[in-house]
Amino acid sequence: MVARYVVSPQGARRAHPDIGSALAAAARRGRAARVEIAPGRYEELLSVEGDVELVAVDGPGSVVVHRPRGTVLDAAGTVRVHGLVLSGRDADVVNCCAGTLVLDHVEVRAPGGVGVHARPNTTVTLRDSEVRHGRTLFAGADGRIERCRFVDAADNAVAAIEGARITVRDSWIGGSRLHGVRVSDARAEVTGCRLTGTRKASLVADTQAELAVADCAIDAVDAEAVLFIEQSRGSVDGIRVTDAQHGIAVASGADPVVRGCTLTGCRDTGINVQTGGRGRFEDCTVVAAGNIAVFSTDGGAPDVHGCRIAGGNVGIAVTAAARGRFARIEVEDLTSVALRVRDESTATFERVRVARCPSGLETKGGVGTTAEVVDAAFRDCGMSAVEVLGHSRATLKGAVAERGRLGFGVGEDGQLFLHDCAVTAVSAGGAIGFGAARLVARDLTVTGSAAFGVCGLGSAYLDVVNGRFVDCAAVGASFDERATGRLADCAIDGDRGAAVLDNGRVELVSLRTTLRVVKREPKPAEPAPTIVNNFHGPVFNAAATGIQLAWNNHDVIQQQTNEDGSRT
Repeated sequence: MVARYVVSPQGARRAHPDIGSALAAAARRGRAARVEIAPGRYEELLSVEGDVELVAVDGPGSVVVHRPRGTVLDAAGTVRVHGLVLSGRDADVVNCCAGTLVLDHVEVRAPGGVGVHARPNTTVTLRDSEVRHGRTLFAGADGRIERCRFVDAADNAVAAIEGARITVRDSWIGGSRLHGVRVSDARAEVTGCRLTGTRKASLVADTQAELAVADCAIDAVDAEAVLFIEQSRGSVDGIRVTDAQHGIAVASGADPVVRGCTLTGCRDTGINVQTGGRGRFEDCTVVAAGNIAVFSTDGGAPDVHGCRIAGGNVGIAVTAAARGRFARIEVEDLTSVALRVRDESTATFERVRVARCPSGLETKGGVGTTAEVVDAAFRDCGMSAVEVLGHSRATLKGAVAERGRLGFGVGEDGQLFLHDCAVTAVSAGGAIGFGAARLVARDLTVTGSAAFGVCGLGSAYLDVVNGRFVDCAAVGASFDERATGRLADCAIDGDRGAAVLDNGRVELVSLRTTLRVVKREPKPAEPAPTIVNNFHGPVFNAAATGIQLAWNNHDVIQQQTNEDGSRT
């Protein structure tokens, strides 16, 4: 049977004048106790042992227990606290050193310290409670938080460390100077919560931690909404992020599974994977990212399936020796490129749909920079559907470019391989190779180009087999005077323009056309440059004007003058 104790500072009959005397009486009897506390302000340390319940009889907030310094509640046993306000400073305001502790409708005020501290091998539950300024720390403990508020924590609002196991449900966390919830070498589940205004990542898992997040709303974050680092694991399901620097970030070997999340208005990136981070991302939506919607860099390797990207700057970027696999991707209405692969990175794209972006796919970098695209549609790209530059390589299979300016382009020393691809209704051309690039196309179809079907400029090499070029306004195939390669088993149809502008250096094999083949006239050779030799002095073997010379000088000052001798 539970013994009942009454606390009343007004000196009610058979009442204790303070909480401490009631607790002492209960400890002497050694039975389960219920301590009923009358309204008032009590300045004392509550040291509670055994099976004890502390209750504010006039309801939550009517009893304030305060100490200017030090711990307010020290619990060891089976302790339940209902309706009290516990206020302290510069210490653990609530300290559970053994057993179990339940805080129900309790307010903890802890400026400059720890609000609630659950020590190793204890179990602490917070229900319908509020913690102000201080952090709630679970160190090697079990914890359960339900329908609570954590306001303006000077540190992390909630921290689970040293093997702790906690759940946080249907709670509000706002204004933390560090993290909302930090999980380090511990496990945590966070469900149905709202986090706002944290200075660092709202939710962070580090040091091989496990973090599961579901159905949360996160906004106004100075850093990441959710961050996995240091080989942490876990899952993120159905969260909504608004106005964070980064939506979900993964780094240093972490590998979460992320499903069904919506990331809106992230100031830098929506999904950010770097420094050996991995992760699987399924059916996520990124809207209006300030810089890059999905970013893999510095050795990152995400696996992204079913991602929708709308608005913002860059869609997907894979850079700095990173990797990535992307399938069922929809990208629309960006201000820059939809898909970017650079700087020794490798990416594969399957079932991609891009609409109303300046560029579809852009690759640039060294020979290790590669992209493979299977089953893609690029529509209404203002500049080009595909652009391959540097020494990079791209392979497209079953890709379609509709409308826009240019279909597929490769330049500098890049290589572009097209298999069963099509270009329709572009304003400039179907496919072009320029510089020293290599363009290899099999079963390429270009229809309704306002200029050319395929074009080689500079010293580019083009190898086009079984191509079909229909209704190209200017020419089906055009080759600059230094371009080389072959055009084999191709058909050029239409009622205007020329079939081929031939430079004589491209092999035409089994060409089928009713249009004319035009021989390009070689340009006249330019005159040899005038040679001037300077033998330790101003000796000229030809007329020289408008030149400046200096010899035997370590420092030279060059000045330009006008015709009247004045300096410019």
